[in-house]
Amino acid sequence: MRRTTTAELPQATPGEPVRLQGWVHRCRELATVSFLVVRDRTGLAQVVLRPDEPAGTELPPEETPVEVVGTATANPQAPGGVEVTAPVVRALSDPAETPAVELWRPRLDAGLPTLLDHAATTWRHPRQRAVWDLAAASLQGFRSTLDGSGFTEVHSPKLVESATESGANVFEVDYFGRPAYLAQSPQFYKQVLVGVFERVYEVGPVFRAEPHDTVRHLAEYVSLDVELGFIEDHHEVVDCLRDVVAGMVASIHERAGHAVGKLGIDVPQVPEKLPVLHFREALEIAGAPADEPDLAPSHERALGEWAMAEHGSDFVVVHGYPTAHRAFYSHPDPDDPHWSRSFDLIFRGLELVSGAQRLHRYDDYVRTLEERGYAYAPYASYVEAFRRGIPPHGGFAIGLERWVARLTGAANIREVTLFPRDLHRLAP
Repeated sequence: MRRTTTAELPQATPGEPVRLQGWVHRCRELATVSFLVVRDRTGLAQVVLRPDEPAGTELPPEETPVEVVGTATANPQAPGGVEVTAPVVRALSDPAETPAVELWRPRLDAGLPTLLDHAATTWRHPRQRAVWDLAAASLQGFRSTLDGSGFTEVHSPKLVESATESGANVFEVDYFGRPAYLAQSPQFYKQVLVGVFERVYEVGPVFRAEPHDTVRHLAEYVSLDVELGFIEDHHEVVDCLRDVVAGMVASIHERAGHAVGKLGIDVPQVPEKLPVLHFREALEIAGAPADEPDLAPSHERALGEWAMAEHGSDFVVVHGYPTAHRAFYSHPDPDDPHWSRSFDLIFRGLELVSGAQRLHRYDDYVRTLEERGYAYAPYASYVEAFRRGIPPHGGFAIGLERWVARLTGAANIREVTLFPRDLHRLAP
């Protein structure tokens, strides 16, 4: 007999046999009847057990994987209007130990440390699963949008010989007796691969050994990286970013509507044109001094409020950051090299994306490294590629966990990270 998922059960013909497989979500024993709620990846189903009916073995405890074979029976009060009666229940594993939290409750009221310490089971809760369903749908939308625009998915090494940017904090590892580093970004590789495929993207982990112990930082996170060649300037990159975010939102509606409803979140609308501010204007709006080199979290919040008030938008792009305070591969504005062709996308008052047009000429790299006091040798294999014809290009990177945290309104990015890594946590 083929397996019937709980989502398919409402379409079953009353009286026909069905076979469910899932976990014991909850068991309620009353005087004349018992109710077993089975949970699988698609939802919940109700199984009715009566004392005069053989149910197989003794009912397993909550969270034990089981198989239930019984009869589909109409009942308006059951989930989806159909329940399973006359069941035979068979455990598919050893009896599960009592979980640290009661997963059958509508909400988990445990503290964050408990949720993280027991992530292997707490992620089974339907609301927790719904959070990652948003992430999975976003990834699908990210990929499908770029695939439809002629991009090639690539994967770059996560062990590298030097840091992406001199002076940045990196994780050093022993690589056969010599030092290597966990990659902070696929930046160098995606730029070089523009010289092969023109348009590339990557989904993968990046590592930042920055001593941040905040609600918005992780030592390892999933980065959605994009790079495209043959561009005129960074505004083309912003247009690509807009389409990618719109594709992620569309995929959430298409593939994760159940998660949106379960979590009660407000999915943003992506405008046809994102509001754009120069960095100088952004400082004025945020009430920051004109010589500030970057935007502080309070400035980002102020700009988020401005974007909503002035444009009804959850998004605003800030471009033209001071060149000296952006990555050395950022292209300066030809009209005024003090400002760069770099940008950030602020989503609901928080920086979500950084991007830029990049340098693409070898001599420009050599000069920039010298001006910043960076040694040439650690970047030689990267910079040498620009001797061999890399077109004008640019790109951006989206932090997946930060995106989901803003979607759900999570107070801490760890709430939406499957197994977070930070200053204190290396397990589970």
